[in-house]
Amino acid sequence: MTYHLIASIVVFLIAYFFIATEKIDKTIASILGAGAVVILHLAPYDELLAKIDINVIFLLVGMMIIVHIMAQTGMFEWLAIMIVRKAKGNGMAIILALLTITAFLSAFLDNVTTVILIAPITILVAQILELPAVPILIMEAIFSNIGGAGTLIGDPPNILIGSSTGLSFNAFIFNLGPVCAVITIVSLVVVALLMWKASKVTAVAKARVAKAKPEKAILDPVMLKKSLIVFGLVMFGFFTGRLFDIQPGMVAVAGAFIMALVCRFPLVKAIEKVEWDTIIFFVGLFMLIGALEINGLFGYLGNMVLSLTHGNLMMTVMVVLWFSAITSMIVNNIPLIIALIPLINTMIPVFSQQLGLSPEAARVTVAEPLFWAMALGACLGGNGTLIGASANVVIGQIATRNKYKLGFLEFTKYGAPMTLLSLVICTAYMYFRYF
Repeated sequence: MTYHLIASIVVFLIAYFFIATEKIDKTIASILGAGAVVILHLAPYDELLAKIDINVIFLLVGMMIIVHIMAQTGMFEWLAIMIVRKAKGNGMAIILALLTITAFLSAFLDNVTTVILIAPITILVAQILELPAVPILIMEAIFSNIGGAGTLIGDPPNILIGSSTGLSFNAFIFNLGPVCAVITIVSLVVVALLMWKASKVTAVAKARVAKAKPEKAILDPVMLKKSLIVFGLVMFGFFTGRLFDIQPGMVAVAGAFIMALVCRFPLVKAIEKVEWDTIIFFVGLFMLIGALEINGLFGYLGNMVLSLTHGNLMMTVMVVLWFSAITSMIVNNIPLIIALIPLINTMIPVFSQQLGLSPEAARVTVAEPLFWAMALGACLGGNGTLIGASANVVIGQIATRNKYKLGFLEFTKYGAPMTLLSLVICTAYMYFRYF
């Protein structure tokens, strides 16, 4: 290990300590960490800038503007009232419905987009029924990552794997969809058991729901119609963007500016409502993790994986699954996947020769199980901590903005056990399906 790698690890661990313990604001910690990497010349500055995922930044900025403009119409209040009225004030039914919707939408939209849309409705529902908002928000982040793991377009790691391997949309659904569906169902049962008492709604709250009139929540019907048309176009862009090689971040930013134009909403006001502390936090985090990648940490750890398995394919698949998951709890899964894909590609010929397989047989027997294990580990492992996945960070910032305390340890209290449960299910699935 070189001086630059050791120093990059030390800087990252110091920043991570302050982020995890919340002794200082996590945005300050990430930017100071990135600044230390630059000042100490641990990686070239231009390469660190290239590690900032502009697609994620644009997606966040665009969707924050869109949600803010739509919020001015009263649409989210209307949805919240309609949900609680349809459920007749049943707290558990509402919680499970919100989580199911989150998982489903995240399979076909970016999971960050999903939580930005669902979180405001959730907070309003929690306020109407006097439910604990923080546990529900944490579970929504977790379910968004579970749902996103099941398809090619649901989570960035899967997009990276698909583009580099040629694995199709149907291949992802066929191989990852079933296990993600099982995890979703089991997780819903766990949530029902954990939150049974907390989901009880008082008679006063139910009476308030019965008297509520959803139509009175709409403040500007004309603006609502215009914003919904633009929002529909944005959703269409998310679904079809991959066909035309247009990134969702550009779709979101363009949609936000079109919505501001069509709705005649002052752009300055919309931009002011962007959670810039979240954006800056991601910039610092991308640079911190980028320094680890540039200095070869992920390749170094990947070689350790190979040495531990001694050429056993089944053991290698399981180690890749758990290694990807544990690492994704600590660092963002995007650079991890970028570093691991070439490593997996070097393993395939070794196992193919060892097993005497043709190239086509090796693809099915060796390559796909390794890539599916990596995808599941990277996507589901992010549920373990607040910074493990982009959706988690966004949920945390939305909670803070609405005066709810959702810290690193609070998220981990829920996220770590759910991650362990998911990985146990994935381990059994990988074994029985592929071996």
